[in-house]
Amino acid sequence: MRISSKRSAATPAAYLERVNFAVDHIISHLDRPVRLNRLAKIAMLSPFHFHRIFQAVIGETPADFAKRLRLEKALGLMARSRKVSLTSIAFACGFASSSDFSRSFKQRYGVSPRAFDVDGWRVAHAAKLRENEARGGRMVEKLPPRANPDEFRVRLRDLPARTVAYIRVDRPYQGDGVVRAMNRLIAWAEPHGLAESQWLGYQWDNPEVTALENCRYHVAVEIPSSRVRQLGHPRGEIGRFRFPAMTVAQVEIRGDIALELRALFWLYGSWLPRSGYVPDDHPGFESWIGRPFAHGSTYFEVHIQLPVRRERLGRV
Repeated sequence: MRISSKRSAATPAAYLERVNFAVDHIISHLDRPVRLNRLAKIAMLSPFHFHRIFQAVIGETPADFAKRLRLEKALGLMARSRKVSLTSIAFACGFASSSDFSRSFKQRYGVSPRAFDVDGWRVAHAAKLRENEARGGRMVEKLPPRANPDEFRVRLRDLPARTVAYIRVDRPYQGDGVVRAMNRLIAWAEPHGLAESQWLGYQWDNPEVTALENCRYHVAVEIPSSRVRQLGHPRGEIGRFRFPAMTVAQVEIRGDIALELRALFWLYGSWLPRSGYVPDDHPGFESWIGRPFAHGSTYFEVHIQLPVRRERLGRV
């Protein structure tokens, strides 16, 4: 994840870069305790000042930031399946015990995980997304179960490990922040010979369970493995992240945002439950066919890539 927000606009690039090192570490190690001395070392900041700097840039303490991400990950798992036990979810999301998970959940959402209305929560967030689309002149209704009038097809692909350069965009559902960030990344990529590499968009947050104001979208470009050492780590708002090898369920989209959203509804709601796969612990990707926004901001040519795995969380 990369910080690029109004809140941090006045923060020197060096501080953004260092805090982002800590953010990336937290996201990649949600199953581990948050240790301030370790994070301060990763961020190359004094342990005496790191906590205050992190909170000033992010708006949350490192512990609160990590706990929120763990709870939102848990909500996502709860929303996907009623067959997975809460104990399994607690451990999968980095909580020390089911009681620790229940206590943290109740502190944030007001009720225990067992009493939480997951369906109501999803409906409320879906309504917000529809309201947002309606304000932009795009209204998308969820497809009935198993309906596939667009004839979407899934291709399972095994992708190798990938290193990307990225910019993180706050509040991606408002304004043109994503397009502007992509233009900045293209301007960086061209002189580095990366403009014809694979362009990606992804977000760690699930807008069905995460408040829209907390969602963060990343625009990214792949760095060929032969160039990673040569390019080193980018500076300022542009960061570098390495994704491990993964299997993805891929759907090709050539159309408007309504088509893409219908594909996502179908992929999650119809294909996934009957596929024998479950979502893997990585964000979903928009993998652009050619350069991003090459056809403007209303028509897209992308591959939706949902990371999946066959292993399922067992009951406990």
